[in-house]
Amino acid sequence: MWTPSPSRRVVSSAPATLLLRLLLLAGAADAAPPLVGVSPQDEAYFTTQVIACRDGSGSFPRSLLNDGYCDCADGTDEPGTSACPEGKFYCRNIGDTPRLLFSSFVNDKICDCCDGSDEYESGIHCQNTCRKRKDIAEADGGGGELSVTHVDATNEFTSKHTIDIGNLMQNNNNKDLIQKLGGLRLALVIELGLVVIIFAFCVARRRTRTHRRQHILKRK
Repeated sequence: MWTPSPSRRVVSSAPATLLLRLLLLAGAADAAPPLVGVSPQDEAYFTTQVIACRDGSGSFPRSLLNDGYCDCADGTDEPGTSACPEGKFYCRNIGDTPRLLFSSFVNDKICDCCDGSDEYESGIHCQNTCRKRKDIAEADGGGGELSVTHVDATNEFTSKHTIDIGNLMQNNNNKDLIQKLGGLRLALVIELGLVVIIFAFCVARRRTRTHRRQHILKRK
């Protein structure tokens, strides 16, 4: 008598495949360097695996983005570090006006961005001092339009970002002024020391002449 063979159980591999894809995506996300110091308009430029230097001097793999070594002369590969002298760091300053900083300002232990994003590896904690749109609107009574860039519900800038070049130059000038004042202070100290030495020399010489005259008069 013929008996039907037991049917084989087919185990679906869909959960295992999905788990594998999730692990691969997580690994890729960890391997991809963060877009620190990059404006939202430029994020698409850094999505490819090989990125060209904006000045046309060469290209670099995405894994070298913000690795602390300057591969492009114009600093394209280091928007979030101070490795390239010509690099620029973009402060998003969500809730306030975005800014563009010189790369030398990054992680210099001075909070230049109001959101503190420029000091992410300096070891200091920068308080977020950016103004909030809602607070400004309430202070204005809600009737007038804000003179700064508007932000939507997702806290992303929806209109064209403006770069506060005036504040950038002012901060740079302030640092130069501090250095000049330090040099001037040192020069004043040196000059004052020379004046004291010359005065002491003149007094000693005058006393010596006086003693000689007195000695000559006594001999007469």
